[in-house]
Amino acid sequence: MSHATGVKYLKGGILPHMWCSGCGIGTMLGALLRAFEELNFSNTDTVVVTGIGCTGKADDYMITNALHTTHGRALAYATGIKAFNPKLNVVAIMGDGDGVTIGGNHFIHSARRNMDLTAIILNNLNFGMTGGQVSGTTPAQSYTSTTAYGNPERDFDICALAEAAGANYVARCTPYHGWEMKENMKEALTKKGFSVVEVVSPCPTHFGRHNEMKETPDMLHWLRDRAIDIEEYRRLPEEKRKDRMPIGTLVSKDFPDFNTQYELVRARAQKG
Repeated sequence: MSHATGVKYLKGGILPHMWCSGCGIGTMLGALLRAFEELNFSNTDTVVVTGIGCTGKADDYMITNALHTTHGRALAYATGIKAFNPKLNVVAIMGDGDGVTIGGNHFIHSARRNMDLTAIILNNLNFGMTGGQVSGTTPAQSYTSTTAYGNPERDFDICALAEAAGANYVARCTPYHGWEMKENMKEALTKKGFSVVEVVSPCPTHFGRHNEMKETPDMLHWLRDRAIDIEEYRRLPEEKRKDRMPIGTLVSKDFPDFNTQYELVRARAQKG
């Protein structure tokens, strides 16, 4: 990265990174740091909260305030930080296992409360760091280390869950659409209320090689062929939406965030 594209937030001498070849976490991190730069976020007024897993290592590479937390609890800690100091830019970076499988309840209630923070979820369709076990977003009939003959369960849609639970901003992107990813992150970071950016990026080590994506180009082509802009997706008849996923800004609304609502309650309390 040049100085103009995020290097002020990246620790010196730390590259190459730890993630596997073909993993989308590096692309996600690059897009996030560029978004910080273009929004002129201060290093000291930005807090990155991570959980456990491959994605949870992202804070090791960043020059911001950081809090590395327990598995599934990143949003609980992020909620506490934002409630205590609403002036901070709070970002929680998680994987699908961390963010919405083990951490599913925290995810739902962060959206319900409409906390003014940004949740970035790298959806690699399995528990990547611990051996490729099935997660809540593993597609039905897919092969993982714990579903050797196919996953009998349905996966759930992170973006649909976020919308139903009350998030103000919801977007989906992929490593194949890097420019759009950065723009979605900028929108999420500046949106008041709970914002979610799902980055769909199948794990190349544990998921892809067992599920029709033997090499990194196969994964990128898989994403290219399935991802479709949300406006075009909405024009498709229902029967043609199978095996396609909408990308871009899926939800954008302006319901008051938690801290705004809390100030109303505090004002009433002060009046007795």
